[in-house]
Amino acid sequence: MGRLDGKVIVLSAAAQGIGRAAAIAFAKEGAQVTATDINGEKLRELDGTPGIKTKVVDVTKKDQVEALAKEHDHVDVLFNVAGFVHHGSILDCEEADWDFTMNVNVRSMYLMCKAFLPKMLAKKSGNIINMASVASSIKGVVNRCVYSTSKAAVIGFTKSIAADYIDQGIRCNCVCPGTVDTPSLRGRIQAQPDPEQAYKDFMARQKTGRMCTAEEVAHLCVYLASDESAYVTGTEQIIDGGWRL
Repeated sequence: MGRLDGKVIVLSAAAQGIGRAAAIAFAKEGAQVTATDINGEKLRELDGTPGIKTKVVDVTKKDQVEALAKEHDHVDVLFNVAGFVHHGSILDCEEADWDFTMNVNVRSMYLMCKAFLPKMLAKKSGNIINMASVASSIKGVVNRCVYSTSKAAVIGFTKSIAADYIDQGIRCNCVCPGTVDTPSLRGRIQAQPDPEQAYKDFMARQKTGRMCTAEEVAHLCVYLASDESAYVTGTEQIIDGGWRL
């Protein structure tokens, strides 16, 4: 038996990185997974994986999110992963950067939760997992102004849902990674003026001497998605190799 046998799970940003690793881990544990992403080409790489069906969805678009929700009679677990990392201080952050980041990192979760939560409430059972970060209200990080602000908002959003619906069978937690070795991170490193130095800077802050892997974050997500965490709600699940210390 799998740890997630029979559970229906919907998640965003499943084409690569943490979302992809989580989708695969969920399916291996017996869940029926709807893996969504805006990148259809990368997402199709999951086609044919037992337990996973894919669908191209832009989770910042209300009509697409609502259409996705209508395709599901019920959902046991909603995992909001979609996010964007802006590099820079407040003086490097234009209004367009601010609006884009908050739209992807916060508003998308609002849209997804608002669309799927009623289905959970109808069953008096549901589990929401939101992707936050240690770069948030947990730790101030250089050149992560709007990103950290958005992820602090995710933590507050998570706690609000947990408090509002705890007596109606709903749990809500967020995952707060440190530096995770993903295609997104590698892309951001290559985009810097000196990629070699940027990589060294990232490694210098890893107190364990290495970055986290997407698969390690996925293991934590399996726990949160499973009944093993039935008494866990409203929490920030930190997985950062001690970076915050």
